[in-house]
This record gives sequence, C-alpha cells and structure tokens, in this order.
Amino acid sequence: MISVHIENGAAFVRHATMPKPKPGFVLIRLRAAGICNTDIELLRGYCGFRGRPGHEFVGDVAGPADSAWLGKRVVGEINLACGACEWCARGLGRHCPTRTVLGIVRHPGAFAEFLTLPESNLHEVPRQVSDEHAIFTEPIAAACEILDQVKIAKGAAVAVLGDGKLGLLVAQVLACRGASVHLFGHHPKKLRIAALAGCETSASGNLPQARFDVTVEATGAAEGLSSAISMTRPRGVVVMKTTVHEPVPLNTAQAVVNEISLIGSRCGRFEPALRLLKSGRLRLDEMISAEYALEQAPEAFAKAQEKGVLKVLIRPGA
Repeated sequence: MISVHIENGAAFVRHATMPKPKPGFVLIRLRAAGICNTDIELLRGYCGFRGRPGHEFVGDVAGPADSAWLGKRVVGEINLACGACEWCARGLGRHCPTRTVLGIVRHPGAFAEFLTLPESNLHEVPRQVSDEHAIFTEPIAAACEILDQVKIAKGAAVAVLGDGKLGLLVAQVLACRGASVHLFGHHPKKLRIAALAGCETSASGNLPQARFDVTVEATGAAEGLSSAISMTRPRGVVVMKTTVHEPVPLNTAQAVVNEISLIGSRCGRFEPALRLLKSGRLRLDEMISAEYALEQAPEAFAKAQEKGVLKVLIRPGA
C-alpha cells in the first residue's frame, strides 16, 4: 500500500506492508485526511519524530469480517490507552502514561491507504456530515476541550490569539457556546471566516492589555504565550494550545504577579465535536485551502507550510 513517511525534515511516499489489526482493532480504508500544525512540527523535528504522521482522518472500516463496525464510515480518537491504569479508570485515557498516539507516538498514522485503530476509539460519522467536514473532528474536539476545562459564561468576553486552523475553530466553537469572542490575527482573509461566524476580529497587531478573563493562545508560535498573558486580566485564565519544536521563552513575573492561571489544553472528546458538525453551524468549507493525492504528499506538506494556507487535504487516488 502507499504510505507517507517523514524523516530529517523531508516527507516522501513509499510502499508499506498492509497492516494486520490486532484483536480488538479494526482495519480502516482511508477516505481523506488533513495536515495539521502538529504534522508540520513533526516534520520539523518535534519530539525527534520519524515515521508515518497523520491523525485527522475519515475512513471506512474494512475488516475484520466479524467486526460490528464493518462498512461504517468512521473517525477515530488518536490516543490508544492501556485501559487498565488509574487515568483510564477515570475516563482520561488520553493521559494514560503508556498510551501510544496515532501518527505521533509509536503508532503509524493515517497518511496511508490503510491504518488500524482499536474499536473503542471509533465514532461513526453522521450521514449529514461530509468527508471534508469529518476530517475536522479531532481539532474541533480539541477546541471543545476548552469548555470542559474552563467555565465560560454566555456572553463572556474571550480572546483567541492566532488565526490559523485551530484558532479559527476555537473561535467558532466558543461563539457557538455563546461567548463574545474576539479573534486576533494577521490575515484579513482568515479573519473574515471568524467574522462571518459572529466573532469580532482584529488584524491591527495592536493587542489590548489586561482586557480578557479568558485568553486562548493558538498562534503556533513560541512567542504567543507571552502575548496571551499580557492580554489577560488579573486572576484570569490563559488556555495554551500551541505546541512547537523550539523552546518557549517566558518571563513568568507577569503571570505570577497577576495570578493568572495557565492551562494546557490538548485533545478532547469526539461526541460534542460530532454534534457540532452535524448541526452545520461551523464554517469549514472556507478553511480548506487545497487537496492532493496521497502520492503527492511532499507537495501537500510544502503547500501546508505556505503563508496564509489553512487545511490541506490528502486523499488516496485523488
């Protein structure tokens, strides 16, 4: 089968052996996948990664023949937990200390014609949701995770810093929940998506100081956290979404003096994400910048790194 491999800063296509699902796992035939910022950071050397990336996908269950999931169109949670530890018992398998992670930690990713996942990780995609929209399930779940971590009242003023893929999704999700969202970025074309979704936007580069009770940092840049802290009121909350390869410089004095809580935020539950997708309330078509065949993965990764580009899709045989 055709598979994508990244190593030493390069992405290339090669042939790989068809995976055989272990007991409790299924074989999934890829329909489409999306390149996210984490994939780009892995390409750049994040965590010393080498292997097959990809964790935003939609596919059809192709085996085994006796699986109750056979033939279903699915998305899958990316953390493969042990199911037996303290964290798993608390329903927090995404923090299982022995977990593997699809396309990131010791489990081959979705950028291939076929992949495997445990049945327990699967979610059937509602009929009303297109493949193109289903690809966004995992990052939408990451945006929804904020609502599980931080109490945000209806009408509360919330800042989102960064107008990339995740920042746009976070802004839309929080606006759907009733927050008064202000998205700060640099690209008028991207900000227009959030504006059409009911958010205030700003591309001036002038960030307000100590104005918001909650600020979500989603810039994808090492310097974004300092800016987010400066925008947050005393005893406010900064939600940290950025993961980058390089170290993050931070003078902690402002956070300490103003008693600002810093909350790391990563993966989220798929159920609320799928409900939002089914509702059709999110503007996703405008967030798709390009589409490539799986065989064109190097070109797809190059496109995904261009300035102003949002989601790049990969399809087998596109």
